[in-house]
Amino acid sequence: MNNYPYTQVGLYLIPILFLCNSHSKAQEIQWEKSYGGLHSEYLMDAQPTADYGFILAGSSLSGKTGNKEQENINNLDYWIWKMDERGDLDWQKSFGGMGADFLSSITNTRDGGFILAGSSNSLKGGDKIEDCFGNEDYWIIKLNAKGDEEWQVTIGGSGRDIVKEIHQTKDGGYIVGGSSESGVSGNKTSPHFGSLDYWIVKLDPNGVIEWQRTSGGKLMDQLESILPTKDEGFIVGGWSNSPISGNKNEESFGEGDYWIIKLNKYGEMEWQRTLGGESDDHLSVLLECKEGGYLAGGNSRSNTSGSKAKSNGKGTDFWIIKLTETGEIEWQNTYDFGETDVLTSITQNEERDYLIGGHAKTENIGLSRSDKKGINDYIALKITITGEEKWKQTVGSTGEDNLRKLFETRDGGYLLAGTSGGEASRDKNTGKGKKDFWVVKLKDEDKMKERERFEGLEAFPNPTTTFTNVIVNHDFDSGDARVYDISGKLIQFFTIKNRTVPIDLQGLSVGVYIVTITTNVATESVKILKRD
Repeated sequence: MNNYPYTQVGLYLIPILFLCNSHSKAQEIQWEKSYGGLHSEYLMDAQPTADYGFILAGSSLSGKTGNKEQENINNLDYWIWKMDERGDLDWQKSFGGMGADFLSSITNTRDGGFILAGSSNSLKGGDKIEDCFGNEDYWIIKLNAKGDEEWQVTIGGSGRDIVKEIHQTKDGGYIVGGSSESGVSGNKTSPHFGSLDYWIVKLDPNGVIEWQRTSGGKLMDQLESILPTKDEGFIVGGWSNSPISGNKNEESFGEGDYWIIKLNKYGEMEWQRTLGGESDDHLSVLLECKEGGYLAGGNSRSNTSGSKAKSNGKGTDFWIIKLTETGEIEWQNTYDFGETDVLTSITQNEERDYLIGGHAKTENIGLSRSDKKGINDYIALKITITGEEKWKQTVGSTGEDNLRKLFETRDGGYLLAGTSGGEASRDKNTGKGKKDFWVVKLKDEDKMKERERFEGLEAFPNPTTTFTNVIVNHDFDSGDARVYDISGKLIQFFTIKNRTVPIDLQGLSVGVYIVTITTNVATESVKILKRD
């Protein structure tokens, strides 16, 4: 049993997360959907897609049951669910080896595909083409727009290496962040400082390692968030209880602190900050703000002490800090919902308000809507650019509902995605197994807007080098797609069923192509530029 403050699967095995309730009549449920088989599915990430839909990523223990279409290979497998804007299935995919494969992160790529990052202890077999180097490794998979695998790579040393996030970089490559207890071994060439270190790997567009960096002290440093920044560098953050040692140059304040590092494009450290109070403070999410600087969000058990200037309500509260571009504190605030509050998501909308997602534990005192033994629900919080609360809302079942991602949708509503262990009850009308991916779409009566649409077809990305997604902006029963070159020669022809139409231009010459979509409703065309 490890001593990590928040372990991956442990978030779901230990019943510590119960919830508060708040009420706002403006944010009401538009629809909710459950996805999974008869056993357990754990959602870890979700992203909006260019076709107005969404993609969900996590891991599954279920076989071909419920609405899961593929058999499980063994233990936990990666599981991806691509949905349209109404939550209905576009496609789903499973990837796994003979061990445990835990998917942590998914990101849209500029070619219309997706990059997956998770942790695996599987040897070669099943969908895994390389052996594990140690106890657990980074396992990265690149998918095209159809969800088919393009390449995969295993990265690790002789110990335990746990992925947290992956993002595409400006040069078309990828930045991968996680934690490592491996020394120099396998394909890990950076040194080991303590029990667990931040380990950051830069990949080229084909998954080949360009550079890697380890940051840490002599104790435990657990990376939770990494993001590319506007200056082509990276902002990195997590939990640390290391004193000054290794390449950590600030003392800790309490049992554990936020530890934030700014790197340049080559992975070299520009600055670092340790932020915390007398007790335990655990950073979960970093965000580069539209107005400049960074937002750091997580959970705090500390009273006012150290660099913590806002007191808690009781127990563990959300703690959000706004930093300048050089890491100085601009403002900070705490948000109390119950005994144990767990922040998991931060995004910023066009109006520059922040959307905060998480879940919390609360007592049933003075609540208009409650269960006899407590509430485990999703929680959504909107705050202003200066940290003032605008509204909060909870949705959930009578079981355990753990939110992982919250973001605003194009129609001014909100998508909440996570894992639910509850049967159909309260806000939940569906359920497939012990634990499901559970997605809730909220509409905002105070911010309803007509979604902006093109009258014709859209293509994303355009220009492209390989794949593009052609988006049909109307519903249809039947249709086909034709791809022509600039001279009018027919290159491809196939039938279509979904409003997202992946077009494969690999192997074709650089130039302009015309995609014509004919449905029982209309015939429309769009020009696609293929480049090197």
